[in-house]
Amino acid sequence: MGTPDFAVPTLQTLIQNGYDVPLVVTQPDRPKGRGRKRVAPPVKIKALELGLEVLQPSTLRDEKFRYQIKQLQPDFFVVLAFGHILSENILQLPRLGTINIHASLLPKYRGPAPIQWAIIKGESQTGITTMLMDKGVDTGDILLSQKEPIFPDDTAATLHDRLAVRGAELLAKTLHGYASDRIKPIPQDHRKATYAPLLKKQDGHIRWQKPAEELAAFIRGMTPWPGAFTFHHKNRLKILKAAPIPENPPEPAGTILNTFPDELCVATTKGALSILEIQGPSGKRLPIADFLRGYPLPAGTLLK
Repeated sequence: MGTPDFAVPTLQTLIQNGYDVPLVVTQPDRPKGRGRKRVAPPVKIKALELGLEVLQPSTLRDEKFRYQIKQLQPDFFVVLAFGHILSENILQLPRLGTINIHASLLPKYRGPAPIQWAIIKGESQTGITTMLMDKGVDTGDILLSQKEPIFPDDTAATLHDRLAVRGAELLAKTLHGYASDRIKPIPQDHRKATYAPLLKKQDGHIRWQKPAEELAAFIRGMTPWPGAFTFHHKNRLKILKAAPIPENPPEPAGTILNTFPDELCVATTKGALSILEIQGPSGKRLPIADFLRGYPLPAGTLLK
């Protein structure tokens, strides 16, 4: 049970390791892009390539769905980035349990956006956890976990791709170890839990009244989605890459500083932020020097 690109390596690993996958359950096709053409989820595309049966229920509350699953007499459900909540009567169906792959070191960063929030919060490492699902949100007993460093230039996209592979590798170890009774579930310490809430488009709005270090991490965590942005008058400027610099300018936060013509530095509450890549009204991602040639931003301009 999975939907986006993050789940594809796990599906491939199950097949490569010889597991019998009688059914792949994913979200329905959705309208996408300007033409609103219906597009299949990445997991469906890969499943069909592998010759697997695919089911795309709009709801899991239908008794017909439960009956279809029960008839398969599954040993395991494998769930990651599925997009549906599994009720207790569904979780009880597999003989050995429902294993979830979560992109954090639980109990930290429970919730739907653990990769983004780990970067935004300035963590130096995160990881992957396999756990037995229960009726809570990422609260089940831990089976295995594996650490993964967060590099200074990581964005949510680059970390996502590495963790997708790590998750697939960890699942293979988990299934074998748990089925042979060599892996024992460990309850989470709920007192140490933190939450990674779903990000919305407006959450990418840059608040210049923060230190430059925090803003650089924020931009990396918001890339590629929902994207970090600021406003110059009514124009939305999407910031794709930036670096903190140590100088502490006297100008108010959000003020463009007086620098070389091919540079763009913005004052913050601590340090300044050097903008390296940007996307303006033209919609093109550009190095800052190229952008400024067509869209000058003079010193003293206030970004909001």
